[in-house]
Amino acid sequence: MKLLRRILLALGLLLVVAYGGALAYMYVNQRALQYDAEGPITPLADSGLTAAQAVAIASGDGVINGWYQAPQPGKPLIVFYKGNSGSFSKEHERYVQFVADGYGFLAFDYRGFPMSPGSISQEHILEDAINAFDWAAEKGAPIVIWGRSLGSGPATYVASQREARALLLETPFLSAVTVAAERYPFLPVGLVMQDQFPSNVWMADVSEPVMVAHGTADKTIDVSNGERLYGLAPHPDNLWIEPGAGHSDMWARGIWARAEPFFERAMTAS
Repeated sequence: MKLLRRILLALGLLLVVAYGGALAYMYVNQRALQYDAEGPITPLADSGLTAAQAVAIASGDGVINGWYQAPQPGKPLIVFYKGNSGSFSKEHERYVQFVADGYGFLAFDYRGFPMSPGSISQEHILEDAINAFDWAAEKGAPIVIWGRSLGSGPATYVASQREARALLLETPFLSAVTVAAERYPFLPVGLVMQDQFPSNVWMADVSEPVMVAHGTADKTIDVSNGERLYGLAPHPDNLWIEPGAGHSDMWARGIWARAEPFFERAMTAS
């Protein structure tokens, strides 16, 4: 009996040590686990954007690098907040379509992502997001905000702090810590996660009309995140849930055909 108790005690201690080790590893390496900043850069010359220009915007202790093109008269400028993977430049197909329909755009890499040197943190991403918006606002065109995946966090934050015409959130999280808790339910992520991106809190101060687009087969951010965040919007306009769409499918599934009418409604209402 004593031997059994000792064995159970040893196993219990082993589990505690293993759990503590896993928690310590997650804490120390959390930003490396949270962000996927590596990836190739598409040169502007290879993007198909013949009239866009490369821009460098001062932000914090460095600069954020991106691409900019002014809109046609009467059209808004889309400030695009990229997702978590690689460089914004890989999504040049989107910007080509924006421009073809008369929209302007500003897209960029947060500090620590391929085109912008520096370190990644929530503080830096939010600072970069605000500075990008303010730079765009100085151009004088009406602004609509588009945040994709990780970018839905800074997009919501900026909309809560600045005045734009509309906020579109593509595959957004309720908060980054919500996604982490869903992925690691056995860890106290709410206590140890540094970059929590509480979009659910920021949404309360968003005065712009809001559209949310999400797919039911999203394995990265569960569709319930988008549905719940939309439910918190003070000025909801449209919730598009696409059956069978995964995390990176929304452009191919026709999000632009829904985004453009949303932006037009917002421009007319303003």
